[in-house]
Amino acid sequence: MIYILLFILLLLLGFFIFLRSGIQLPKNIDTLISQLQKEPLPILIKGETGTAKNGDVSIFYEAINGIDPSKDTILLICGHTQTLLDWYPHFYQPLIDGGYQVIRFDNRGVGQSDWLKDWGKPNKNKPNKYKLEDMAMDAIAVLDAVGVTKAHLIGMSMGGMIGQRLAISHSDRVLSLTSIMSTGYFDDSKLVNIPPPFMRDIIRVTLRYARTKEQEESKLKTHLTVRRMLQGKGGYAFDDSMVLKKALYEIRERNGYHVKATDQHSYAIKSSGSRYDELGDIKVPTLVIHGTTDPLIDFPHAEKYAPMIPNSEKLFIEGMGHDLPKVHIATMMKAIFNNLAEKV
Repeated sequence: MIYILLFILLLLLGFFIFLRSGIQLPKNIDTLISQLQKEPLPILIKGETGTAKNGDVSIFYEAINGIDPSKDTILLICGHTQTLLDWYPHFYQPLIDGGYQVIRFDNRGVGQSDWLKDWGKPNKNKPNKYKLEDMAMDAIAVLDAVGVTKAHLIGMSMGGMIGQRLAISHSDRVLSLTSIMSTGYFDDSKLVNIPPPFMRDIIRVTLRYARTKEQEESKLKTHLTVRRMLQGKGGYAFDDSMVLKKALYEIRERNGYHVKATDQHSYAIKSSGSRYDELGDIKVPTLVIHGTTDPLIDFPHAEKYAPMIPNSEKLFIEGMGHDLPKVHIATMMKAIFNNLAEKV
């Protein structure tokens, strides 16, 4: 009996150690969250908003006019379970200041776009699931709604995959492509899929906050922890307040976070398979940006798929993770503006 009790104690101790290791939030996190919950929320959507229709699916977008009407339009495509708010002003404002109209939108399944609550259930004798091609058509619907024939595409993570699909299958709508922290085939068996350390941290954050009584506080801590998990190893500063304000705005002013979006977007990526054999068909100016310490999409993904795109430019940033930190924006913008200026 004593051995059984000892074994249970050891299991509990191991569980406690596992739970307390990994990514830790700052010691003042409770105070910071409490302060932000009492403050007026900043206005994070200031442009012209609207809804585009792709069949029965509604896609929410925001269009922000640049300072030069003669310049083209840039379409920002966000990643897995992300919303348009994940394109922070420190990234898109330089594009607006450069004269470009910038459009950002919520992918289906998140934000103020349709959540498809009947996802996976039969619909007219077909399973109501979607692939990256469907999400690419959402992007085209947004361009149509704003009256834009062709646009420069900038996609991050899954958004880069959607951008690749657009450049391959709908090149007549694409001026250029910038694919950031993305891949040509996420499930490539010869490359690391999701690194084990990231998976362990996801399990930890779920166990830590899944049953917290204060639901809003739990969501904020979960979001901040995940954002910190995605940070690289470059030693750059992390703006907790900026991330928490965005998350709080998402919860209070929009639809909050759709827990089933993870399964839906993961299915879209997996079911769409590899684009390796098609990347050679991309003829528009292309820039591939990736951090060397990306903890989610391993750097070798970029090293493998970037050369498959003819004449693509590469910007590999030492120490950057699966994020868009302010410290690297100037470097990224120089490369992006050069790509925007290229002609087919």
